[in-house]
Amino acid sequence: LPHHDLQAALTMELSTRQSPHHLIIVLISTLIIQHFAAVNSIGVNYGTLGDNLPPPAQVAAFLKDKTVIDSVKIFDTNPDILRAFANTGISVTVTVPNGDVPGLANIRVARRWVDAHIKPFYPQTKINFILMGSELLHWGDANMISHLVPAMQTLHHALVRAGMKGIKVTTAHSLGILASSNPPSAARFRPGLDRQVLAPMLQFLRKTKSPFMVNPYPYFGYSPKDANFVLFRRNRGKRDRFTGIVYTNMYDSLMDSVYSAMKSLGYGDVGIAVGETGWPSLGEPWLTHCTVENARWHNLNVFKKANSGVGTPLMPHRRFETYIFALFNENQKPGSVAEKNFGLFRPDFSPVYDIGIMRGGQHGGHVTPRPTPVAVGGKKWCVPKAEASDAALQANIDYACSKGVDCRPVQAGGACFNPSTVRSHASYVMNTFYQTNGRQDYNCDFGHTGVITTVDPSYGACKYI
Repeated sequence: LPHHDLQAALTMELSTRQSPHHLIIVLISTLIIQHFAAVNSIGVNYGTLGDNLPPPAQVAAFLKDKTVIDSVKIFDTNPDILRAFANTGISVTVTVPNGDVPGLANIRVARRWVDAHIKPFYPQTKINFILMGSELLHWGDANMISHLVPAMQTLHHALVRAGMKGIKVTTAHSLGILASSNPPSAARFRPGLDRQVLAPMLQFLRKTKSPFMVNPYPYFGYSPKDANFVLFRRNRGKRDRFTGIVYTNMYDSLMDSVYSAMKSLGYGDVGIAVGETGWPSLGEPWLTHCTVENARWHNLNVFKKANSGVGTPLMPHRRFETYIFALFNENQKPGSVAEKNFGLFRPDFSPVYDIGIMRGGQHGGHVTPRPTPVAVGGKKWCVPKAEASDAALQANIDYACSKGVDCRPVQAGGACFNPSTVRSHASYVMNTFYQTNGRQDYNCDFGHTGVITTVDPSYGACKYI
């Protein structure tokens, strides 16, 4: 039975059989149903810097009907988006532009802002947070920073006065607010921000029961020697010399660093939320860690952690409201190729990879690839795309060979050594990786440099498996 039908059936049964023993059974069953209805949800950052993105109404319907995403965070107060999410049950976090922050320290400005940007949509649209700026302590000037906490306080008062005390006010921080994060137990906020800005902010958040929001990105701490630690893979771990705790992933380490810094100011009891974290599925050729598989594995583990209730070594059994960055690949986002490719979905709603967020779909974290033609006889091979660069293909060779692919045939004297070109060698190695890892289409992605073919690429003595 669907959740609501099963709940109704249990309620009817309860009304007809009232023995204490049966009451206990039904109540336990109800709690179990509620538990499973509550788990496996996640938030996502919904950016709009693309010329090919679907309209907000389609996005809202897709998230509601097809995914377990239960909250979105936007970087403005876009009225089209706020209207689109009305009556969907999906929570929306909105953001005040950094430049508007100083003015909102004035109560009259704050009240007008609430009347213009929140009142027309709330409560039909379930606005849960208003973020006062975005990483303002990193990007803002001295005037913005000095007005940040007063603006948060004033906006809160304006919301309460308007009868909207259920909307919490906070702000999101990059981890640049930390003076250091290693070891986690010794982490502290930057001098100049700690007592002057962050202590009064944390006091306000404690008073209003709002979370301290941070944007931990293990991606930005990536190095080849720490790849497994950054990507939640098996590794020896890193020991905190003061606590003896061995951290097995960077994500927990960063979160505990934030906690330690908060605790050092006397605010370890204030909740923490994750405003952004993610991993790009594609980057420049030299960014060989920007792959579909790495993005999938990172975000799958973030998704599992957000729903597990395990917490971190210093914050056991705590849940953190979490927003993955980002919903879509955004082709007009300024910056690098990687910046444009953080999305969980393409603009046509097809998943770049699957981390278990699709309703009724696979929940094991496997990629959901675009359909490819079925080969005659069922045989398919993986070869480089025509536009793939030699640098990218060499990176594919290095990656596949490091994962246990038998690369001897493309070495000197091997059956596939000639022609001795990067493209020819990559073709053989990429296909071998694809064939020996289950022939799933995502194993031929290689950062969008591989393509499935139904034409056997074997030649002469070089036989492709």
